[in-house]
Amino acid sequence: MPYLYPLTLIVKDNMSSMHLKEVALPDFGLGEELVEIPAHQFELRFQHTVQKMKERGLDFLLVFADREHSANLTFLTNLDPRFEEALLLIDTQGKRKLLLGNECVGYTGICPIPMEYELYQEFSLMGQDRSQSRSLLAILTDFGITAGSHVGCSYYKYSVSDSLLLEIPSYLADHLRLLTGQKELVTNASAIFMDSETGMRHHTCLEELVRFEWASTRTSTSIKNLLQHLAPGVREYELAKNFVSDGLPYSCHPMVSSGKKAAMGLSSPSANKVALKDAFTSAMGIWGALSARAGMVAEHAGQLNEPVSEFYEAYWKGYFKTVVTWYEHIGIGVSAGEVVEIVEKARDKSVFDFAVNTGHTLHLDEWVNSPFYKGSTIKLYSGMALQMDIIPVSKKEFVCANMEDGIVLADEALRKEWATRFSDSWKRIQQRRSFMINEIGINIRPEVLPLSNMPAYFTPYLLSKNQVAVNQ
Repeated sequence: MPYLYPLTLIVKDNMSSMHLKEVALPDFGLGEELVEIPAHQFELRFQHTVQKMKERGLDFLLVFADREHSANLTFLTNLDPRFEEALLLIDTQGKRKLLLGNECVGYTGICPIPMEYELYQEFSLMGQDRSQSRSLLAILTDFGITAGSHVGCSYYKYSVSDSLLLEIPSYLADHLRLLTGQKELVTNASAIFMDSETGMRHHTCLEELVRFEWASTRTSTSIKNLLQHLAPGVREYELAKNFVSDGLPYSCHPMVSSGKKAAMGLSSPSANKVALKDAFTSAMGIWGALSARAGMVAEHAGQLNEPVSEFYEAYWKGYFKTVVTWYEHIGIGVSAGEVVEIVEKARDKSVFDFAVNTGHTLHLDEWVNSPFYKGSTIKLYSGMALQMDIIPVSKKEFVCANMEDGIVLADEALRKEWATRFSDSWKRIQQRRSFMINEIGINIRPEVLPLSNMPAYFTPYLLSKNQVAVNQ
């Protein structure tokens, strides 16, 4: 059960408990089989989508996707378009049709449930044949979209304040507005899938959560191996060779940066050589998981120049304190706004700011949405996949510290089902929980399931590979 004590009572006023300790990182294992999501789960997703369409007064829903933004479509169909775009048409009677280009039309075997398909060659790459498909206007009309139809559109983003703000291509929006006769009848419906509280992709099946755990073992083990090979003189792209996805698609570009380049934390690996005293950042994300670590290339504070060395001690301790606070307060039934408030109170405001929200939801895309904002009343619930994503931005010296990993919140029933059906995955989770509590000193609640093989494992001085931040 969630803890019932007031959140505001347990914030420590100092960082005396944050220190370094020699801690070896166990081998939690990877798992061999990547579980498949059963076909009946995709049928349930379509049923729930139709229900949400009716609740919104929609007659039709169009789900658009491309190579980069495919998560909503893949959630429904298991198909992510390769090279091309794709468009799924749904009506409230449950009819569904998927429009695909020349190459993806041969990829439909990936879909586990019956669906109508049609070749729409304008989605094909430039220079390919476009003589065999109907016009988009004819396809949409034949599907039933007409004057007065209420049409929802989903792609990858929505505006909280303006439902008429569409992110789909203009040609598609123009066709829909022409057919319906009114601009106001064509609205953004991505919240069906992406709303932090009610979005369908935040209420997913156990099989998908187990896939996220499998993915997280790959991202975290890749980062662990990269850090083991980190040394002065090694090139960034040599370190990136440690990134291994075992076939799962990347959810973002691989990131490795050192020295001044680390100020651009999102930058890709280059030929830049790591040097002593460098700031260093690294991150890898695949479908369902992202792991990141950042710190300073040194064995201890004494190897850094003044005033960096003194400042960095305060910096990493203050940062780790906010991470501990987040992990110890996250739980089912807790308001995300309360977590934001309590983590903000833990932050040393003279040392660093937060770059973005202190956490977000996680799915095939690395960031779906975030309930973690000031004043949020969203209660965290069972089945949520969340990213511990607190990124500090220095107010003084240029230094780096970061540790990002995913968790799942699971009530007693979900935990029991996980343990019964996927015992290997569950065993890894329980070993990680024990490690976080007993070795790192973070008292996570029973419903917090760490997915990473580096659970809260943070070495601020990256050349001292087992000198780990602990809370004791």
